[in-house]
Amino acid sequence: MPDQLTLNTIVQIHISVSDIGESGSFCRDVLGINFLFQVPGRDMPFFDRVGVRLYLGIPERPEFKSTAIIYYRVDDIQQVWKSWMDKGVNVVSKPHMISRMEDHELWMDSFNDPEDSVSAIMSEVPLAS
Repeated sequence: MPDQLTLNTIVQIHISVSDIGESGSFCRDVLGINFLFQVPGRDMPFFDRVGVRLYLGIPERPEFKSTAIIYYRVDDIQQVWKSWMDKGVNVVSKPHMISRMEDHELWMDSFNDPEDSVSAIMSEVPLAS
């Protein structure tokens, strides 16, 4: 028996919401996340983002409310930010450089979803040659 437990890839993340319709529309129409399915007879929509399922749900008990911040990778953070400004997304911070690496800069910005939960986008911007 191994000494350490090894976890595989993350396959699903629960996002606590109070308004399934508004949050579902935000995921689909603003963030462009692919809708997968709705559990029949329940307000439980599932979305897919590059093999990771996002599940929107109203917590059954207060201790099940999710609090994680999700970071989405984007190719062009400036373009996404401008698009979101046009769509009225509540952007918490403008894109800004976090760190300069050997071959790229790490840029981030954060935003609020309709539930006022913070999420973020990040981009690895190659250094000019």
